[in-house]
Amino acid sequence: MNIKGKKIGFALTGSFCTISDAITEMERLSFLGADIIPIISSNVATIDSRFGRAEDFRRRIESITGKFCIDSIVDAEPIGPQKLLDLLVIAPCTGNTMAKIANGITDTPVTMAAKANLRNQKPVVLAIATNDGLSANAKNIGVLLNTKNIFFVPFSQDDPVKKTTSLIAKFDLILPTIELALEGKQIQPVIS
Repeated sequence: MNIKGKKIGFALTGSFCTISDAITEMERLSFLGADIIPIISSNVATIDSRFGRAEDFRRRIESITGKFCIDSIVDAEPIGPQKLLDLLVIAPCTGNTMAKIANGITDTPVTMAAKANLRNQKPVVLAIATNDGLSANAKNIGVLLNTKNIFFVPFSQDDPVKKTTSLIAKFDLILPTIELALEGKQIQPVIS
């Protein structure tokens, strides 16, 4: 499927060690002609970490997309009534954000964007990065795997020896996941 001209919301949450990987995929989508609307969580907007400064991430994202980042619930709310997106990808999607989506909690710009796109019966693609995917968040993954219009980027254990419950998406599979999600299909295998 050609994604040229598709309106893709690209939302980033605070798995800081994977933000650069997600931005690389955002660049790829932009290069292929997607019309990207950037959305960042409050943590991505404000926290400097050993993986980078919040302002540097914002500048890079805005340079790639040519648009200002949506960084508030108020600014994300029109996504629903104005039907702004063909698809929303959340990459990285933290366990916290995943749990909120699974339980209908809308208290961040990213969860508002997800709620808005689901309201419009449009696909939401999750590229998870969570240290508790095989523990506290396993039930939320199960709920979301069975939720209409939610699609997962294939994922696996991050470090089975040192971080036994950690899961991470294969960020290089974001594009094929999006292509299939736009057709209403889940890429397989989900777990590798």
